[in-house]
Amino acid sequence: MPKAGQVTRRQLHEGEETMHALFEKQGHIATITMNRPDALNALSPEMICRLVDYWQEVHDDDNIRVAIVTGAGAKSFCSGADLGQLIPLFTGARKPQNEYEERVVKDRGLTGIGILRDFDTVKPVVAAVNGFAVAGGTEMLQGTDIRVAADHARFGLQEVKWAIFPGGGSTVRLPRQIPYCRAMEILITGDLISAQEAFDVGLINKVVPAANLMEAAMEYAEKLAKNGPIAV
Repeated sequence: MPKAGQVTRRQLHEGEETMHALFEKQGHIATITMNRPDALNALSPEMICRLVDYWQEVHDDDNIRVAIVTGAGAKSFCSGADLGQLIPLFTGARKPQNEYEERVVKDRGLTGIGILRDFDTVKPVVAAVNGFAVAGGTEMLQGTDIRVAADHARFGLQEVKWAIFPGGGSTVRLPRQIPYCRAMEILITGDLISAQEAFDVGLINKVVPAANLMEAAMEYAEKLAKNGPIAV
């Protein structure tokens, strides 16, 4: 058993570097990292399944009081669904080739859980936005409680440009979280906004230099972890 304060990381059968999402725990704080930097951390079937499992662990582990979610690399927090992988599976054009693909085909609600649309961790979640948070990335953001962004981060819902409905809850949540007119501008133009603009409209809490992102997110997490967990 790990000692208090010791960092632990879940490893499954394959090497960590190939896992599409990573889970770490240090004391009362869990850190979830979307780990497909070469694909701008797009949501693959494996990533979706791992996120679902990790959020459940955050919910179930009484020792975890706060979670941080971020993306690997310097370019992207999350660029939304990997449509090249998911559309053929959902249309039946390609049969599932592994356990993750089988899970997302069998239960299409997993995506909504993975991006925090249909799941409440009960614990506060801090988003550390390290780059692009577009489509499903912005939708996941709306399921978090405290949001810190690197100064080069960009946000938006570009689905409208391809006549796709943003199915991650933004049509309901975004107008509740920021002023209506700004929410509609984001929803129906598909334009991206900067980190400073996101801060100005209240979508995020703080903008920091990229080098200080995880430090700022951890400061929030440590502050929350010190508060009474029942009240938080």
